[in-house]
Amino acid sequence: MKTVWIVDDDQSIRWVLEKALTRENIPHKSFSNPNDVLDALEKEVPQVLISDIRMPRGNGLDLLQNVKETHPLLPIIIMTAYSDLDSAVSALQGGAFEYLTKPFDINKAIELIRRAIEQGERNQSSSKDVNGWRQDSTEIIGQAPAMQEVFRAIGRLAQSHSTVLITGESGTGKELVAQALHKHSPRAKGPFISFSTAAVPKDLLESELFGHERGAFPGAMTLRRGRFEQADGGALFLDEIGDIPLDLQTRLLRALTDGHFYRVGGQDPIKANVRIIASTHHHLEARVASGDFREDLLHRLNVIRLRMPPLRERAEDIPVLARHFMLSCAKSLGVEPKKLSDEVLSEIGVMPFPGNVRQLENLCHWLTVMTASNVIVVSDLPSDILTQANEQPMLLQGDITTAAPSTPKGYVIDWETGLSRLAVKMLQDGEVEVYDALSSKFEKAVLQAALEVTRGRRVEAAQRLGIGRNTITRKLQELGIND
Repeated sequence: MKTVWIVDDDQSIRWVLEKALTRENIPHKSFSNPNDVLDALEKEVPQVLISDIRMPRGNGLDLLQNVKETHPLLPIIIMTAYSDLDSAVSALQGGAFEYLTKPFDINKAIELIRRAIEQGERNQSSSKDVNGWRQDSTEIIGQAPAMQEVFRAIGRLAQSHSTVLITGESGTGKELVAQALHKHSPRAKGPFISFSTAAVPKDLLESELFGHERGAFPGAMTLRRGRFEQADGGALFLDEIGDIPLDLQTRLLRALTDGHFYRVGGQDPIKANVRIIASTHHHLEARVASGDFREDLLHRLNVIRLRMPPLRERAEDIPVLARHFMLSCAKSLGVEPKKLSDEVLSEIGVMPFPGNVRQLENLCHWLTVMTASNVIVVSDLPSDILTQANEQPMLLQGDITTAAPSTPKGYVIDWETGLSRLAVKMLQDGEVEVYDALSSKFEKAVLQAALEVTRGRRVEAAQRLGIGRNTITRKLQELGIND
């Protein structure tokens, strides 16, 4: 069996991996810089190469490129403590087997190494075209596992022309993902045209999307090219596609099906070579069921679906996002950046942020403009934000709303208070079997949260909840939960 090579200037990282590989009886060799690796490659080739990205005496992405030129079948795992989008995309585009974010779970790292070994044994290449690493790009930031999945998806979609449907709540950054998909695609030199179906009056949608001929309607004094024509050779981002009227859905479907369309008032078909990226905060399957969205259009758009997680599912990213927004807001306003105290970071780290990343950015802008001191403390936070955090009842409208998987422990008081208030109301209203009713609501909320975290995997959900497999199956049936 060939060896696994580790390249990292951090001795502690090398030591941890060496001990783990020794325990697993996997031969290994360590290097402190890329130059030594390139020298060693002239004499032998490892089974798997694990390399850090940033090292004082070399760049892991440069090493990746050099190795792939001479050994394209060698699986390479890139390690990084810098979880920006471009490092992930560049690693995957450069042919990396996978990338590993520091700090990592050693058991998961070993599992990843074993998969890389198997990949090498199957002699399959996962190399892609190499793009340079652009350090200045910070359009999407995130270290949370949910965001790492988004980064990986973008990296794997980078060389694709496929239609992509991005779902997620408002303010999660769906347009940023669309821009990243275009930026890292073969169409990057072409235009990226963004069109919000919710922001345009209904009677102007068709003209805005497909264009119009001169004299097509009163006020059409000149010929106008629509968004489809403007995006020719590039990408058209259809924001909030779920809000598009039914009559226009038919025309859009026809354009997506054969690539041809007509301007309003036009007689000649127009063909445009456009990649479609769509987004929505709606549950489109539910809109199909209600008759508000065409099922065939959904199938046409839903070639690849990419879900943007809400901020509450990536609460560990709130501090780094907040610092980033404080710096960017200060730069845009031409003022000195202000620092968020540890107490403020702790406070906003447990806030629900229903407006997601956009709401967090707005908060940072407000703090930059409205606070006088250079170090922001909790009392500087706007009163509505503090109220929102302190009055986050988990029980509203007589029902239980499940907290997000990453909801901090500080929320326990809030949902207990809400539960108590609901119990008082039900008892005052003379309802019977209140205990059983509330117990069922609580169990349903917890089970649904667990299934959301594990993406419907019952066995894993049961393990994480600390209950048996048969118990979760029985409870799901009793509560009518369809996972």
